[in-house]
Amino acid sequence: MMHSLAVRVYYEDTDLAGIVYYANYLKFIERGRSEWLRALGVDQVRLKTESGHVFAVRRIEADYLRPARFDDLLAVETTLDRMTAARIVVSQAVKREGDLLFTAKVTLACLDGQGRPVRLPKGLADTLAAK
Repeated sequence: MMHSLAVRVYYEDTDLAGIVYYANYLKFIERGRSEWLRALGVDQVRLKTESGHVFAVRRIEADYLRPARFDDLLAVETTLDRMTAARIVVSQAVKREGDLLFTAKVTLACLDGQGRPVRLPKGLADTLAAK
């Protein structure tokens, strides 16, 4: 399942040249991952409250291909690459009118309330496996 989130570039997202500041792409894809999980029916607040499970970014491989600029309407696309017992790997892309601007492969680790790696909750693992 590929999820797409529309994100408008605001002035606050840009540098002095009017180009999206590199770190803001990480914010855009974070929102994309959160909305992807929400679209799958995963309530991260409830997950943390009920079981103590949270996700932390373990690794990001990013490639900045073209600049986004003030007022661009971007599409943040998120797709599951693979999952293991305790990790989720997603591919993400930021596009403007179909043109690829940024790509990332993000590894998320599932952690317990003390920050230790744990297995994905069964319900979540089953949901992801079905996609």
